[in-house]
Amino acid sequence: MICTAVQRLIEYGIRTALITKDDEYVVRNGLMDVLGLTDWQDGEISGEISAIDDILAPIVDYACEQGIIPDTSSSRDLFDTKIMGLLTPMPREIIAEFRRRDEKNPVEATDWYYRCSQDLNYVRAGRIANDLRWQHETDYGTLDITINRSKPEKDPRDIALARTQKSANYPMCQLCPENAGFAGTLQHPARQNLRPIPITAAGEPWEMQYSPYSYYNEHCIFFNKKHIPMKIDAAVFEKLFDVIDYLPHYFAGSNADLPIVGGSILSHEHFQGGRYTFAMNKAPLETEFSIPGYPSVKAGIVKWPMSVIRLISEDRKELALCSNRILELWRGYSDSSVQIFAETDGTPHNTITPIAHKEGNLYVCELVLRNNFTTEDRPLGVFHPAPELHHIKKENIGLIEVMGLAVLPARLAQDLDRMETMLANGQDIRSMPELEQHADWADEVLAKHPELTAENARNILEQEVGEVFLHVLEDAGVFKRTEEGQAAFMRFVSVLGSIA
Repeated sequence: MICTAVQRLIEYGIRTALITKDDEYVVRNGLMDVLGLTDWQDGEISGEISAIDDILAPIVDYACEQGIIPDTSSSRDLFDTKIMGLLTPMPREIIAEFRRRDEKNPVEATDWYYRCSQDLNYVRAGRIANDLRWQHETDYGTLDITINRSKPEKDPRDIALARTQKSANYPMCQLCPENAGFAGTLQHPARQNLRPIPITAAGEPWEMQYSPYSYYNEHCIFFNKKHIPMKIDAAVFEKLFDVIDYLPHYFAGSNADLPIVGGSILSHEHFQGGRYTFAMNKAPLETEFSIPGYPSVKAGIVKWPMSVIRLISEDRKELALCSNRILELWRGYSDSSVQIFAETDGTPHNTITPIAHKEGNLYVCELVLRNNFTTEDRPLGVFHPAPELHHIKKENIGLIEVMGLAVLPARLAQDLDRMETMLANGQDIRSMPELEQHADWADEVLAKHPELTAENARNILEQEVGEVFLHVLEDAGVFKRTEEGQAAFMRFVSVLGSIA
């Protein structure tokens, strides 16, 4: 009965403190209006209040059955967010509660805000649980491997319907503050249950919210309230340090500001952050050096497959100045012997991915050197995964992956299931067209693991995927982990040593 389903949702809202008992009739009437109900019958709710996805499912099913919405994935997502919007407190209420808790302890504030974002189903915990996750041990530390199965794939019917709708430029992108409360379209997700928290970065108004499809614990986004493009410059370090001063238990990092090596949204300035320690953060310094003019800054090359300089200091101002000086020198640095060109025909290629966190009173800033130079045989980038790795990872290597967490495409989940069965049964991967792109790699796996059986096939495949991701990171490194590459890295370090 639909009334029972609605009542279960209301009870969920009361239990999670999204609403109170005083709100019950107002919320009920709002839900009845959305569902076209003109009568109400009290129903008895038996058993425990279940997960929010299970509570919403019969309500969304009813809307489809009654013709209120089309039965497509996008329409269902738009509708369940609309439903949750009726239980979502106003921004002033969320902000006030966050600030009240933050005055006591910022950890308490973010704990509450993250739990609230999950309760609102903005952070879709049920879907995130569908992601595949495992770890892979390497000489550089323990890499995290994930296959993203949480983001729903586009329904062909939604794609067809979207073509008939008029395009709109509001909100301008998915990071603009106007997304809060937005009803959504087939081209733009609904956000009635989104309530960002205002913060300040370098004196400018920014906001913070969690990622609806998080890749790690408390995965959040910090974004400029203005729709301005990504830019790595002197100000970015002050902004990053402001964020981690405000939330010292979080890291904050920026994707690079150039295509290929940058993030998926270059049009809106933003950082990613959260409460997680990545393999790169744990990796030791293997070569330390001092930088004249910045006596408080400890510097060194990180033992990592990509090219990373770690800077550590208690003096935030001096650390920001030192970080910017390295950025400026890297912007103009070329070394043709290792295919590093600062620019070609006026197009700049060098940038960095900066990542900051605190360790007690110490500020730690890691600068990952990036370059997006392309050639005819490497049109996606010289420092991009090699073509032979594209069957596993072809997409850009952004901030999260730089630090050692692979975000692999959903297609791999089914591919690995099929390969596990076929390899264990001695079948030729090439006999299935859908797996042909993996065939050469499968041959290598079999040659490397003659002990492969039905019992260990999955573990072997997962570890070999981890090895591919390690090679992806090595490809993205501008100074390779070879004798020649490390000698080239030291030549750049010698330039830093000349800083006065």
